[in-house]
Amino acid sequence: MTSSIADTSAGLQAAGTVLVTGASRGLGRALAEFYAADGWRVIACIRKVSSEKADGMLYHPLDVSDAASIEALGKRLEGKAIDVVINNAAVRGDIGGLASLKADDFMEVMRVNALAPLLIARTLRPNLLAGQRKLVVNISSRAGSLAEGTLDDDDGDYAYRCSKAALNMATVKLAQDFQHDGITVVSMHPGWIRSEMGGPDAVVDVAESAQGLKTLIDTTTMAATGSFRAYDGKTVSW
Repeated sequence: MTSSIADTSAGLQAAGTVLVTGASRGLGRALAEFYAADGWRVIACIRKVSSEKADGMLYHPLDVSDAASIEALGKRLEGKAIDVVINNAAVRGDIGGLASLKADDFMEVMRVNALAPLLIARTLRPNLLAGQRKLVVNISSRAGSLAEGTLDDDDGDYAYRCSKAALNMATVKLAQDFQHDGITVVSMHPGWIRSEMGGPDAVVDVAESAQGLKTLIDTTTMAATGSFRAYDGKTVSW
């Protein structure tokens, strides 16, 4: 399957090309829209491309829980330069704590939140090498911080917290592996955002988080590779 729309920016000089996973709603959608508004060519990855879009983005089907879907994305994008890859797609899983933890649910959360970003980074490595910025951004969470993740709540969230801690380790390992290619890899915490995952009691607006993340992403250099920072620029402890 090819992109659902033509590249409406053909003939124009884009600021760069950014790929965003989980771009159908919430934070991923907001990030995609901010980049499109700023003149970037946006590759918006969503689970199902069902209709023509008129917003100037390039839509590609991607199920991050399916390794074959990730490989198919790589084949469709073969030879295309990508400046920034934002691994945003994630699931929360069970929040009931140890008593309600189920093996299948736990493994699915790990597959989506920790394994998929690794597979996507590996698959799109050639595209990043062809780009100018050469940046991988893993949208992590303070909930995955061993130092800070349990300071202010007592939610169960075993799967989600473990998956984000694993994603942070993946960031460090990728930063080491990709450094000789000039590819920067970072983890970023979007804040507790009011979204389907964050819920109505969250304290950060989606647009505020997305704008803060974009500002941080746009100023990130190789000096920051392997780091973990929040949308407001503050360092998050591992």
